[in-house]
Amino acid sequence: MTTPSGPIIGIDLGTTNSLAAVMGKDGPHVIVDATGNPLVPSVVSYVDDGPPLVGIEARTLLVQNPLSTVHSVKRLMGRSLQDVEEDLSHLAYQVCGDEDSHLARIDIDGKRLTPQEISAAILERVKQMAEESLGQPITQAVITVPAYFDDGQRQATRDAAQIAGLEALRIVNEPTAAALSYGLDTSREGTVVVYDLGGGTFDISILKVTQGVYKVIATAGDTHLGGDDFDVAIMDAILALVEEQAGQKVTIGPKSLGQIRLSAEALKIELSANDQTTLEVDLGEGTPFTFELNRPTFESMIRPDIEKTLTCCQSALADAHLTPEDLDDVVLVGGSTRIPLVRQLVEEALGRKPHTELDPDRVVALGAAIQADVLAGGSQDLLLLDVAPLSLGLETMGGAFSKLILRNTTVPCRATEIFSTQVDNQTGIDINVYQGERELVQDCRLLGSFKLAGLPAMPAGLPRVEVTFLIDADGILTVTAREQRSGIQASIDVVPCHGLTREEVRGIMRSSIEHAHEDFAAREHIELRNKAANLIEGTRRVLAMPEMPFPGGLREELESDILSLEALTKADDLSKLKTACEAFGEKTQSIADDVIGAAIKAELTKEQTEG
Repeated sequence: MTTPSGPIIGIDLGTTNSLAAVMGKDGPHVIVDATGNPLVPSVVSYVDDGPPLVGIEARTLLVQNPLSTVHSVKRLMGRSLQDVEEDLSHLAYQVCGDEDSHLARIDIDGKRLTPQEISAAILERVKQMAEESLGQPITQAVITVPAYFDDGQRQATRDAAQIAGLEALRIVNEPTAAALSYGLDTSREGTVVVYDLGGGTFDISILKVTQGVYKVIATAGDTHLGGDDFDVAIMDAILALVEEQAGQKVTIGPKSLGQIRLSAEALKIELSANDQTTLEVDLGEGTPFTFELNRPTFESMIRPDIEKTLTCCQSALADAHLTPEDLDDVVLVGGSTRIPLVRQLVEEALGRKPHTELDPDRVVALGAAIQADVLAGGSQDLLLLDVAPLSLGLETMGGAFSKLILRNTTVPCRATEIFSTQVDNQTGIDINVYQGERELVQDCRLLGSFKLAGLPAMPAGLPRVEVTFLIDADGILTVTAREQRSGIQASIDVVPCHGLTREEVRGIMRSSIEHAHEDFAAREHIELRNKAANLIEGTRRVLAMPEMPFPGGLREELESDILSLEALTKADDLSKLKTACEAFGEKTQSIADDVIGAAIKAELTKEQTEG
């Protein structure tokens, strides 16, 4: 952390709007522009060869300059073209894939821009507004992200900040930032649920708030669910009515599509206050198209999406081993929580009337400013403890998934396990890092791979490879592997090429429950077969040693046991294999002790001789 040349600000980089806040003498406050408006629309428009327009100016060009005006870019951060394919029909601008990484890119007049570059333009505008308001240069910030952003999406946010000339001192989860602001303003303690439904993402976090300690105990969410989806539902209804009246499929141009999106958003907002509204949309040729929508119809459109958020709430409660009766408060965050149906269904599901006294658009930025103040050496009475949203681990022999860090583990955190080799004289180990909740890696998501090479040749089972998973306070994962005897080490900062889709996030949790029994059985079978193979290989190696004495008929007995154990590894009877492994392991334990002792003695003698 470098010494700041000005205040450290908190930034809420949102799908629809972005804003900043800073800690003042009387607490945190949002930073406003010359007109008193704190919100910067997260829209960037590229006009001619000049600098991009950002915010309100860019938003006015969504209709006039649709192909060069980008909105909702947060949904593209760290994602592949395939991930965002279902969004493309509702975007006026062109999205393409990078030839090498397949990450989503935005095509502006033949120039392919990354989502990070466009997000950086938004951050630059927020930074400029803060500098004009505070009269000081700004170089450092705390930036918030959805709790379910994965390593790649968080790193993309860091990259955007760097492009904008900002050092992201901390990446804080949005619902956790909201809880900081909520706790400061109300001085309440207890178990708090933060329901955060923004323009493009949804998060649910459950926190224990006690004497300035904010500990997240469970989180769930969807990085691709929010107010944008409600706009799209209205857009689809408008387009369907246009085609119905035309009696044929109608091609909507970019300008008309931009106008329909703006109209859909305005209609959504109006229906939060009124029971019915009428909009006129000009689809070209000077002919206005009239569209009427009432609140019950709108609510029927969006209810399935809201119910998906309630499923996430139930999942988080289950992970925290809580019921709605255990909750003290429910806090609503994000502009989409202004919708009456959202408030109604959240109250019914969680059994608490949610707090709505805080401005849902400002509360996240205020919380980020509180955390920024802590990093700047201000209040030291506050401690923020977040969690990892999904389990992390590595692939072991046979395709099993060995979890080192379980989901909802408090971060920062570290986990270490000792592994060994399966083959004699193995000089390299491939380490594959996965994320997920299933027991086999084929059902989980590969995050990254690296190789621990240059190991000294040793018999299988003798190397001791220490693998450490470290998640820092920003949720970024680093994996290190070290062979203890030789000291050889390798590591990787795990940054996946793109983020999880909404179906993947929901599917990970759902399938881990549905397949729990068969998954554990499959993994146990793999581990037992590996154990049997190690026992057989190790015993055969000992039997081949001429210097090893075997009293009575022990040699013949062991050879017979090996044949029986080999037959069981090829069968499907898990119970018999387990019993046979235990019996064979007990019988060969004393022999193994003798062999290991002899190997260590020989190694020590060798080292002394060489020394």
